[in-house]
Amino acid sequence: MVAAGTTLQLLQAALMQQAFGAYVAVLAAEKGWSKTALSAGAALQSMESAVIGPALGWLCDRVGPYRLIRAGVVIFGAGMIALSRVESLGGFYAALIVIALGTSLAGYFPINIAVIHWFERYRARALSIVGLGMAVGGLFVPLVAGSMQIFGWRSTAMWSGVLIIVLCGPISLLFKDRPQALGQEIDGDWAAAKAAGGNASDDEAVEFTAREALRTRAFWLVSLGHGFALLAVTAVNVHAITLIKESLGYTVAQASLVITLMTAAQVVGVLAGMAFGDRLNKRLVAAFCMLMHGVGLMLLAWAQGPVMLTGFALLHGAAWGLRGPLMQAIRADYFGRRSIGMIMGLSTLIVAIGQIGGPMIAGGMADMTGSYRSGFTVLAVLVGLGSLLFYFGSPPPRPVRAAATDSAANAL
Repeated sequence: MVAAGTTLQLLQAALMQQAFGAYVAVLAAEKGWSKTALSAGAALQSMESAVIGPALGWLCDRVGPYRLIRAGVVIFGAGMIALSRVESLGGFYAALIVIALGTSLAGYFPINIAVIHWFERYRARALSIVGLGMAVGGLFVPLVAGSMQIFGWRSTAMWSGVLIIVLCGPISLLFKDRPQALGQEIDGDWAAAKAAGGNASDDEAVEFTAREALRTRAFWLVSLGHGFALLAVTAVNVHAITLIKESLGYTVAQASLVITLMTAAQVVGVLAGMAFGDRLNKRLVAAFCMLMHGVGLMLLAWAQGPVMLTGFALLHGAAWGLRGPLMQAIRADYFGRRSIGMIMGLSTLIVAIGQIGGPMIAGGMADMTGSYRSGFTVLAVLVGLGSLLFYFGSPPPRPVRAAATDSAANAL
């Protein structure tokens, strides 16, 4: 399942998520659509994810993420094929909504939940391996951009959709139900998990309900911190190629090479998370990564040449790769597995602030001022301040009911 999740994340990142900026640059030149209008397309995808997040979390807890992943692959592929046929801005938005539904059902959220249910001791490592797919996918962005230049963006989108359905359909069948439903245990071995001090059984772990999680300060601080981080990630994914193209005179293919370097740094960050994520304080690591995001965005906003662009790519990429997989690992560590789908689904309503705000702030201020500099400077400051959210987002106390049970047990 980890290998399957890694592959799905790789293809989603390579063909849409990290390649979206290339579509923005090409469509802005061909159609004359404004940066604000194109940013609204990215915002629509984030809004859809936020709206269906709680329902998606409920479905993951009730019917299992593996069923959603299988349906999402087909919808995602159909959305990419629809994108290849658009003629109007309205059609563009409609295709992105279909794509967003597919990537919501077969993407980051359900894949992470599926993996969380199978791992306890090496949860951060498993999630980092899945995150490696998204990182490595960015290495293929120049190929996607090159395909747009040689074959056109329509052919690139259409064959991307075909590839997704043909390749990812069989891969999605590798996802399975919770280990207990298959007669297995968390981490695959009850005895080994117990010997290592892990929680092999849900019955032994502290499990929050969604209602209990909402009452904790940690839920809100971690969700807001995650949202502030995505101010940086989504703004870069949507606008970085266009920024580099317009401010420094690079071609789309040349600008995409900066994204490739950023992705290489992201891979390094993911590998660091695999090696150390289960040993370090995840909350403090996330806080430090937010500062790296902020400095990276500032370098991009004021870039004068390849040196500053390289600094941006290394800092932002490494921070994204290290921090990204830790977001769900922190939630699972804090709140347990039993209601993790609903807890993550509710958090998407808050995280969406960053997903929507990043592209809209960068694109809107670029249309108003004629430059991306002011928008990315504002985002850099906000993201840097977001480090405080993780710093103060310490683990919540045990639920009141659990604490009461423990007290009663001790009294006996």
